[in-house]
Amino acid sequence: MRIAEPFKVTDTCSTTKARLGQLKTLHGKITTPIFFPVGSQATVKSLSPQELKEIGIEAILCNTYHLYLRPGIEVIEKAGGLHNFMGWDKPILTDSGGYQIFSLSSLRQIDSNGVRFRSHIDGSEHYITPEYAVQLQEKMGADIIMALDVCPSSTGKKSDLTSAVEITTEWADRCIRAHTDSGQHLFGIIQGGVNQDLRKMSAEAIVSLNFPGYAIGGLSLGEKKSEMWGTVEHTVPFLPSDKPRYLMGVGSPEDIIEGISKGIDIFDSALPTRVARNGALYTHTGRINIKKSKYKDDMQSIEESCTCFTCRNFSLAYVHHLFKSEELLAYRLATIHNVFFINSLIFEIRESIKAGQFADFRQEFFTNYQITDEDRRIEQKFRSVEAKGKKVDQDFQ
Repeated sequence: MRIAEPFKVTDTCSTTKARLGQLKTLHGKITTPIFFPVGSQATVKSLSPQELKEIGIEAILCNTYHLYLRPGIEVIEKAGGLHNFMGWDKPILTDSGGYQIFSLSSLRQIDSNGVRFRSHIDGSEHYITPEYAVQLQEKMGADIIMALDVCPSSTGKKSDLTSAVEITTEWADRCIRAHTDSGQHLFGIIQGGVNQDLRKMSAEAIVSLNFPGYAIGGLSLGEKKSEMWGTVEHTVPFLPSDKPRYLMGVGSPEDIIEGISKGIDIFDSALPTRVARNGALYTHTGRINIKKSKYKDDMQSIEESCTCFTCRNFSLAYVHHLFKSEELLAYRLATIHNVFFINSLIFEIRESIKAGQFADFRQEFFTNYQITDEDRRIEQKFRSVEAKGKKVDQDFQ
């Protein structure tokens, strides 16, 4: 089923590159800008599909790498596709797994034809080609699927970045040739690290293949924010204005606003749910650590203006108590709040663009919001990636 005019820009900001749009999919329209909560294993951690709908989530992201290894694509096929399997009837985007395979360190080997890797679950060996990655995503029935790419370190050697761009381009062409489901949107991915010449080369090559949408990959991997935004600002002009633009793996409140100001339409990240499970909660003045003792007897809600289920029903003191007691409800309530916060922020941004007030909205947000220290953020990112890789390597040595 081919979708006529799948994407349309409906409003733009006169002083920034922010824009509103509509993306048609087989499971309904997506309004952009949009944030996709990450449900790598066919679930957004701790939340049910019904809770996601009550929050107002329009679409989610699942990961082909994880679902291929467990439960297996054949199980999802038997269920009638990914939507039936996980009880979600709204749009789904599946990532091809390029980043997850990149993070496997010594457990993967890339050649021009595909990538060989060992499962982080049991050490079993697998080989995925671009054609197979498309086939797996078609079988799951996702609305938006991603071409298989090579995702190197954003600040890696130029020779490694160049190789990644060349292989990603070749694989993108093979993905298009392998794609048979015209109802699904297959997006191409642009690589090149923070090297502007390589980003230009990658963007021009991928755009020439005429995908229905384009992703900027390989960022938010430990580089400085100035490098990331400089790369995005450099890359966006090479992307067609009549196609959606997706910045992969980016999802903090400040990054969403900054990305939208630079013309990005789609975001995804596990950050809001991950930090929630660690007790970090979003407010309009910045993140708070609910585990701190000052919240022990604070009977206010997390944020007075918030209307999420958590803020309507529970105090800071109660959520603090749950975390200190290591009760499972702590993670659920914190995640509800953070996902609601991000989704509400997206809605506020859309309204500001429509009203011609996005620039003022952006300025007010950054005046009030205390951003996490960058050095600490980079250190945490590196530690997270390194710890994941080392654990996997140790398990199967």
